[in-house]
Amino acid sequence: MISAADASRRSRRPARAGRNCTLLTAAAVVTNLGSQGALIASAFAVLETGGDGGDVGLVAAARTLPLVLFLLIGGAVADRLPRHRVMVAANALNCVSQAVFAILVLAGEARLWQMMLLSALGGTGQAFFSPAAEGMLMSSVSGEQASRAFAMFRMAMQGAGLGGAALGGAMVAVVGPGWVLAVDAVAFAVAGALRSFLDVSHIPPREPGGGLLSDLREGWREFVGRPWLWTIVAQFSVVVAVVGAADAVYGPLVARDSLGGPGPWGLALGAFGAGTVGGALLMTRWKPRRLLLAGTLCVFPLAAPAAALAVPVPVGPLCAVMFVSGAAIEVFGVSWMTSQHPSERNLFVRLMTWYSERTGETWKGRTGLDWPDCRPKRQRVNSLLTAH
Repeated sequence: MISAADASRRSRRPARAGRNCTLLTAAAVVTNLGSQGALIASAFAVLETGGDGGDVGLVAAARTLPLVLFLLIGGAVADRLPRHRVMVAANALNCVSQAVFAILVLAGEARLWQMMLLSALGGTGQAFFSPAAEGMLMSSVSGEQASRAFAMFRMAMQGAGLGGAALGGAMVAVVGPGWVLAVDAVAFAVAGALRSFLDVSHIPPREPGGGLLSDLREGWREFVGRPWLWTIVAQFSVVVAVVGAADAVYGPLVARDSLGGPGPWGLALGAFGAGTVGGALLMTRWKPRRLLLAGTLCVFPLAAPAAALAVPVPVGPLCAVMFVSGAAIEVFGVSWMTSQHPSERNLFVRLMTWYSERTGETWKGRTGLDWPDCRPKRQRVNSLLTAH
């Protein structure tokens, strides 16, 4: 005889522990273990070849530019092809680009233009990967436990980022950036293999309709008509530029000149990762009544790391600041995902096409979420979004 409590637990389990969600979580853990260390490695690879802060910035910009340019196209591809195939293909591109990057660095033959080109390929892969990846996550989780499922997914992902940043910084200091980039290439290969087993049979086929341009026009109309969306986009347009510059360029330079090299910077990024885990844990227990307001207010602490680097403060206080900012941004991340009604994730994704295009957000994808499988009815969409 099955008790009511057992039945309740069974009914809730698929919402946060289904097969797809498990595969997505495992792949995200593997990817973050490699990519967080690679962020440190790529910056110090440029510096070790004799580059300066401007060169580090060029390599970082080379990744961001194609991400912004191809994100809309990536969304359209994810709309028209099976999402897991798009994800695997993007992972394969990232694997190859990071492997070539690693070989060049290990051979001592890396040139600035080569590093920029390979970073651009990595950004292109991310542009195609992010819409399909977040769409798969949205379609794999439903029900009343969605908020907890998102928090658990992000906690696992950010926990891996914590370990990847700390381990990556230590590896860069001990064995050099080339080997860390090689590990990242292997991580992309493993993650792509895991994602190839995703089940997309539950996703309805795309209904015949307009082409790419009509989809983009519809997304733009919905985007500009939602003040709650474009105000957050305006906020993140500033946030992403400032935080990206601090993480990708200014942080490694300050670490080299004032903190002792890649090891301390890896610890600081690890503290940020620990903060994101703490924020995710918090969101498994707490659901703000006004999700978007609470999440948006939590973006402001992201200014603190750049201020701490500008002083610069010692490693201990810097880690404390990074921890607080990591916790705050994770509260935003979970609140943002949870605030979207699961039955309307298709239109939400089309809106996110424009969100990601305007902000150039790279993390973690975290932003261009999904593209529609079918054209939703406008009356139902408008009633939903007006409620926000």
